[in-house]
Amino acid sequence: MLDLSPDIAPPQPVRLEDYKPPVFLIDTVELVFELGDADTRVKSRLQIRRNPEAFDPEAPLRLDGEELTLLSLALDGESLGANRYQLSSEGGLTLDDVPDSFTLDVEARISPSSNTALSGLYMSGGNFCTQCEPEGFRRITYFIDRPDVMARYTTTIVAEKARFPVLLSNGNPIERGEADDGRHWAKWVDPHPKPSYLFALVAGDLVPVRDRFTTRSGKGVALAIWVRRGDEDKSAHAMASLKKAMRWDEEVFGLEYDLDVFNIVAVSDFNMGAMENKSLNIFNTRYVLAKPETATDTDYQNIEAVIAHEYFHNWTGNRVTCRDWFDRLSRPGIFG
Repeated sequence: MLDLSPDIAPPQPVRLEDYKPPVFLIDTVELVFELGDADTRVKSRLQIRRNPEAFDPEAPLRLDGEELTLLSLALDGESLGANRYQLSSEGGLTLDDVPDSFTLDVEARISPSSNTALSGLYMSGGNFCTQCEPEGFRRITYFIDRPDVMARYTTTIVAEKARFPVLLSNGNPIERGEADDGRHWAKWVDPHPKPSYLFALVAGDLVPVRDRFTTRSGKGVALAIWVRRGDEDKSAHAMASLKKAMRWDEEVFGLEYDLDVFNIVAVSDFNMGAMENKSLNIFNTRYVLAKPETATDTDYQNIEAVIAHEYFHNWTGNRVTCRDWFDRLSRPGIFG
């Protein structure tokens, strides 16, 4: 039943003509995740500057945040006490009297296992998974969580190796190693600026179905579809559909894939059909898994359509993205 209590404020309209450019921009983001089911620590280092298109030397820095516990905050290496910032009742973070360009270090705590909203970082079948469109990144760390703030991301993931042998994020993998107490880590770098809604992380016990694609200029791309053990024999059509979409984008639009790897992860309780996160697409299993004994022609057609839809976002929707949520370049429907 809809609660129309006078104590609850009605939703306020958001109008296209109300758009204002962000006062601050974020150029680079360095993230470190120390994953725990109920206690995940997220460290972020943000390189921030005032936006010359909306320059206001007196404006405070406002960062979005939801369901976060702030553990520490430092500006240009100086630790900030509680008298130097404000936390709003909605969870956002405000800093007054900041310079025109600076580095902000933030450490926050989140609880993926209790995140039943399936937005931000949550757990699915014992694995860690993200969904950040449209405004889920603010449930991971404090950020200017809007699509016209595009940054280059470096992500390091630390987790228990026995439970989470696979550690994935956006971009290309550049380093990995062993940590203390049975943990391991992996570092990913995405060289292309992207909005926060395209951030992705997956950590868990998954197995890959691998293949390769050679672009028309001769560049090799490593492909992988990550599934639960026992589902490997249901991924052949999805892989063939991905390679077909990659070739079609080259032949029709001249657009080659722009990274060294492309990953798809199939998650049974993903809350959308699929999501086009840069280089790490996350899918509901119904749009990846199929074999002739159990799938219909419609199932096969849907898989091909959704695989292609999300891949085509690599340029139209990822590299070229929306200014705000009125400005979607293509209608996502249920697919993202």
